[in-house]
Amino acid sequence: MREVRLQGREYRTGTAIEITTVDGVIRQIAALKETSESLPLIAPGLVDLQVNGFGGVDFNSFPFDEQDVEQVVQAMWQQGVTTFMPTVITNADHEIEQMVATLAKACQRSPRVEQSIAGIHLEGPFLSLQDGPRGAHQRDYIKAPDWALFQRWQDSAQGRIRLLTLSPEWPEADEFIRHCVAEKVVVSIGHTSASAEQIASAVQAGARMSTHLGNGAHLTLPRHPNYIWEQLAQDDLWCAMIADGEHLPLSVLKVFIRAKGEHAMLVSDVTSLAGMPPGRYHSHIGGEVLLSAEGRLSMADNPALLAGSAQGLLHGVNTLIKHGIVTPAQALEMASLRPSSSMNLPTQQGLIVGAPLDAILLQQAADQTLVLRATYKNGVEVWRGE
Repeated sequence: MREVRLQGREYRTGTAIEITTVDGVIRQIAALKETSESLPLIAPGLVDLQVNGFGGVDFNSFPFDEQDVEQVVQAMWQQGVTTFMPTVITNADHEIEQMVATLAKACQRSPRVEQSIAGIHLEGPFLSLQDGPRGAHQRDYIKAPDWALFQRWQDSAQGRIRLLTLSPEWPEADEFIRHCVAEKVVVSIGHTSASAEQIASAVQAGARMSTHLGNGAHLTLPRHPNYIWEQLAQDDLWCAMIADGEHLPLSVLKVFIRAKGEHAMLVSDVTSLAGMPPGRYHSHIGGEVLLSAEGRLSMADNPALLAGSAQGLLHGVNTLIKHGIVTPAQALEMASLRPSSSMNLPTQQGLIVGAPLDAILLQQAADQTLVLRATYKNGVEVWRGE
């Protein structure tokens, strides 16, 4: 029997508490008689549904191996992310097959990887062919939803594909979505130029999420209707947003959050260049790219254009806090409990008795932003800062 005691201030109330866990499960939460402001905040571990890679490891550039996957898991812990979904995007059929198979083998090989990876997010290739909505996904590999092909990939992934992003503009989309729902695969709408009717039909068929809403879109849209408004108006859709301050203007983030309420949540969409030194790099998607000292990733020949994300999920949390868009507690829940709820993960319970202890310790700066001090996964301290 492994017992761990953790002291800190509860992230919503500031109340000083001691959490006792046995074998990774919370058994008791008790108030401390003496409160100290020096105690760190205790919050649920962050949950990122969209991680393309980190620290030079790219889940979309084969080959990578099981050790590379474990390296990303450890890097995520250093970011406060206790659960995440490796994201494989549009590619050749056999490449996708190899990538999901390697991710599945990594989970099999290491219990630590298995515990931290909630499943694989397949973003594509059943997306829009149109420039703009397609984003950086290669047109040559875009295709209509194909259930037999997806089953082939799912077999290679040992059933670990849990989240699929597609565009419902394809005639085959609704039937495909119904198959996914029957197999407990969550379907997210993204990289789409779908009509209002197609979006409504996809939701009726079982689609439950919007992938990085507001990105992967035409530069100019009709005033109304358009596919951003239509997704915001669908009460059953969770809305995932990249809140690095670059992908969406602050005003757009604020409006999306107000529109979606408890269904608004954050993803990072980090690429392999996250955690790398500033400089010029070659990306298999964007070609020559520049990573600034501030963490902005842009096209080398046109710095106005973004080339992906290089900022972790806690940066998105702090962007919302720093600009007063939501409270620190709300920002943390948008990056932990809500993603967990959208995927029906055990961590959706948060810090309550009977739940697994996935937690982070945070220090609050003068501007209310949060600095990570330690990360706990299943009751075990997996990272601590100096």
